[in-house]
Amino acid sequence: MNNKGIGAIFCLIAAILISVYYLTAAIFMSHVTSWNAGLFAAGLEYEGPLLLMAATVALVVGILFLGYGVFQDIRERMNHK
Repeated sequence: MNNKGIGAIFCLIAAILISVYYLTAAIFMSHVTSWNAGLFAAGLEYEGPLLLMAATVALVVGILFLGYGVFQDIRERMNHK
């Protein structure tokens, strides 16, 4: 698998982790009869920063792999001319 594929997988992992972060907050708040932004923000704080940190790391790694893969493609095209 090339660097662009690995980068895309890491970006997918980041998207899944962010989705899980919001879904777990929504599940945690499911017993509440009325919702508002402040209450949902409190539910997000209850989740903690671990999922967001992991998603951020996965996104940065994914972007770096994607960028390096594109750089390799550009370098190969320049060398073949």
